[in-house]
Amino acid sequence: MSSSITHKTIFVLDHSPDFLKSCNQSTDYDILAKGKASGIIPAAPIFKSLWTCSVEAVMEYIRIVYDIFPTNKLISVVTGSQALNEWSDEQNMVQIMNRLAEIGPPTSSDEYNLVNGLTQAVEELCKPTPLQKKMMSSGDAESVENKGRIICLAYAKSDGHMRMLEECVSGAIEQHNNLAAETENLLPINFCELDLMHVVPVDEVPTISPRAGHEISPILSCTVHVSESGREQYNRLIQMAYNHYRLASTTVTGIPMKEEQNASSSANYDVELLHPAEAHDEILKSDFNKIGSNFLSGSVEGLMIDSKEGLPISTITLKWCTPKSSVQDLPACTGAYRITPVDVNSRPSSCLTNFLLSGRAVMLEQPRKTGVKVVSHMLTSHGGEIFIHSIPTGRSILEDPPSISEGPGGRVTDYRITDFREFMKENRLAPVSPAVAKISTQLPIQRALHHVERTSRFWPMVISDSIIFNMASHIDPLPSMLVKERLSDDDELECRKAIFHVVGMETRNEPLPVNLTGTRIKGNKREQQYSQMWSELETLVHAHANTSEAHKRVLECLLECKKPSDDRRKLDKTGSGKEDLSEVESAWKDLDKYQKMTDHEKREFNKVEAAPEDTGPLVKRLRSGFTEPLVKTSGKQSLLSIWTNRIKSVHSQRHEEFIGRQENKGTIADLYRHMFENDGNEEIPVGKP
Repeated sequence: MSSSITHKTIFVLDHSPDFLKSCNQSTDYDILAKGKASGIIPAAPIFKSLWTCSVEAVMEYIRIVYDIFPTNKLISVVTGSQALNEWSDEQNMVQIMNRLAEIGPPTSSDEYNLVNGLTQAVEELCKPTPLQKKMMSSGDAESVENKGRIICLAYAKSDGHMRMLEECVSGAIEQHNNLAAETENLLPINFCELDLMHVVPVDEVPTISPRAGHEISPILSCTVHVSESGREQYNRLIQMAYNHYRLASTTVTGIPMKEEQNASSSANYDVELLHPAEAHDEILKSDFNKIGSNFLSGSVEGLMIDSKEGLPISTITLKWCTPKSSVQDLPACTGAYRITPVDVNSRPSSCLTNFLLSGRAVMLEQPRKTGVKVVSHMLTSHGGEIFIHSIPTGRSILEDPPSISEGPGGRVTDYRITDFREFMKENRLAPVSPAVAKISTQLPIQRALHHVERTSRFWPMVISDSIIFNMASHIDPLPSMLVKERLSDDDELECRKAIFHVVGMETRNEPLPVNLTGTRIKGNKREQQYSQMWSELETLVHAHANTSEAHKRVLECLLECKKPSDDRRKLDKTGSGKEDLSEVESAWKDLDKYQKMTDHEKREFNKVEAAPEDTGPLVKRLRSGFTEPLVKTSGKQSLLSIWTNRIKSVHSQRHEEFIGRQENKGTIADLYRHMFENDGNEEIPVGKP
């Protein structure tokens, strides 16, 4: 809480003679004289000064914050070169109003420099609050982040004057941070947000240009506002409180209330309330998903509208329901949040507040054209404070969770329950052994998180959303191999074999071995089904392609096999691609025959490509059972050559091959090299006795 920028807020009020100007907005106060006999002359309207309008707007800002956040949202007011209240003082409006009354409005003889007020505000930000002192005393001083906001209301001369104020605050922060580093009872400022509001009388052309939030330094950002005094300034400060503290607005409509002059009749009134935005999470469902669907269906009538109090904010309208007699047996709620009326002094707001403080509870429903009543909120009081309660509109979180097999109401029933059970088993946490912890470069929890991330990069939750996971026996062990952090040569070969198997299925025009009744496939043709299967398989492999170089080679193999497949389908429409289909099919037959050979036959067959034409009968017999030439599925090497090269690489890693069995042409192994050497130092060349 202490690290939030809203933990500290400081208002700096301009106490210069410029704030003695009239706001040029009239205020009628002799309301009783209106509507009376024509002989009574009403009193003339009054005109407030810029100082009075600014004080009223600031106090309204403070009232809203204190009503909704009574603790840990501290506000201090600085005018002249002194702070009217300290962080350790009890935060209440009465204390601030009394201090403002003591200071009084500015006079024409005052010599006030706004720089002094901003410097004092920076000094106040460096002072720790009671919460920060508690954290510092507990030995956690290094983790205390000192952030805050300064809101300055002034009458500036020009844009250059505003930039000078920004530089003044930036320099003051730098100086006080250096001082705080040498003083124990001060905290350096980690970040400050500065809001400069240029206030002008009504209908006066401002000489200052507003500027959006911009960075002055890494720890200071500034926003320049321009506002007319009076009602506009009041609305602007409430909007700032709305944005600074992430508030939301709810307008309770249709409140039955007796007329003041005629108690026998009643009328419906509206009251706008402010509260934390979390109270609307159930309605908004993040990014207004639920509102959008309700508007499209026409079931909600104007759920979010403009503020009825004229504020530059949006409000959600909720309809008054018949109140309960007491707060007993309240419905299950997901949250309770303090509220405050926008117009606290109006008669409807006062009547609603007194009604709720008497112990009654009011249910609020969403206005709907058709359908059943949807009660989403409730108003009631606890301990003399009024709260708005969020009521879940769907299944209550306190009830038993829905069964996975429920179908009515459009619920999904085809979850991958069995696969998810295996997923949980593979990602179970277990204590790490000390031996593994010593040699590991990562923390165990980090390794666990990385494992979960790898295994869940592509994991459809619903059976009907996937094709490849419904034909797992045909692509195994590709999914289980891809989630590995490293792939060995054997693993890479197994992945390639799974891809080639799918290629063979498509070339033989076999139907997909899945139940396509509930699967979401665009089109019923077999080509479209295979196209979607290839797309999903590519998404799976591509999600793991950056894990290692072996994973990347598997993706390259998939893309090479997929591209010719697409080309063959195009050629097949014109009748010119039938030979390619037969060649791929024959290549698979060749590989099956090769795997059925004995070790002796395989060694003889490996000499096929290098054997002369007068090869022995065994080699000729072996060659006669295979197609010539073998098909190159990837455009580079055949299926058989992939397999034989793999066998050779495995054998080469076991021992150094005998020179006589190497494939280099013309190499002759010299046996008994020293057989014909004489007893002297002279050597006889080999082969010459």
